[in-house]
Amino acid sequence: MIDLGLAKPKGRSRVVVAMSGGVDSATAAALVKRAGYEAVGVTLRLYDAGPRTRAGACCAGEDIYDARRVADAIGIPHYVLDYNERFRKDVIDDFADAYARGETPIPCVRCNQTVKFRDLLAVARELGADALVTGHYVRRLEGPSGPELHRAQDPARDQSYFLFATTADQLAMLRFPLGGMAKAETRALAAELGLGVAAKPDSQDICFVSGGSYAALVERLRPEAAQPGDIVDEMGRVLGTHRGIVHFTVGQRRGLGLGATAADGEPLFVLRLDAARRQVVVGPKARLAMRTVRLRDVNWLAAAATLEAGADVTVKLRSASPPLPARVQGTPGGAAEVT
Repeated sequence: MIDLGLAKPKGRSRVVVAMSGGVDSATAAALVKRAGYEAVGVTLRLYDAGPRTRAGACCAGEDIYDARRVADAIGIPHYVLDYNERFRKDVIDDFADAYARGETPIPCVRCNQTVKFRDLLAVARELGADALVTGHYVRRLEGPSGPELHRAQDPARDQSYFLFATTADQLAMLRFPLGGMAKAETRALAAELGLGVAAKPDSQDICFVSGGSYAALVERLRPEAAQPGDIVDEMGRVLGTHRGIVHFTVGQRRGLGLGATAADGEPLFVLRLDAARRQVVVGPKARLAMRTVRLRDVNWLAAAATLEAGADVTVKLRSASPPLPARVQGTPGGAAEVT
């Protein structure tokens, strides 16, 4: 039986559960209901996927139906809110803008930062909720400076990487009942509870990209990202041409069309993208290594003095990468450097 640590007794605590239609949020909703809280399910319709939704998507089409079916089965009210326009502006347009700048965005981070947490928390407060529960695999623990975001118990399912932008104010109301569970436990519990989505496949890739072709979406929204340009080395020598920077990301090796090797036979990798010049800059793998990583939009949940003084931390450069030891130091303008 879960305990969300709310001030009011369970029977008098209203808890909104974000329901995407998948097994994780369905199990979270069932746990909240079973624990005796007044549970309310809310699903956001984020984009128009037509009458059916491709396998591995979320928050549209059949997923909304699945969320409602689970809510009915466990006996809680369920609301569907249309956030199509907000999602397009805050997530899809931002995604296309980032590619046009030569960046490689992670839309799940932006979605959690805006629509799923900022907007959904506002909805929860309007409904008089005491907490908002999601099915994310992450742990919320109370620390000396307030609520903290911790990695999930199951490292294979940890989603803290995608939730880095969650603020202390948001964490005060958020709860993550699956943070201490493995995915296999979640599915087993969902089956035990008789939830119809117990065996439903996990969502994959980018939910709003049909057929997995993100480049086609970016080309339609930001045509400048698909303009041809030169592939150059670090000295500016032209080695070939490309069909648009949207097709490349830093660290990429395949798809360069150069034979992918330098004159000395060493493989070539994308080192950086120059959107203004429409250039893809390539070089040997060793040139990808950096001693310092400069961060912007830093969200620091520990005491501010810790960041100013610098702190020894562990860092994940990608969601699936193992945590590595590093040191973080705050810099002016809300930025930081990691060494």
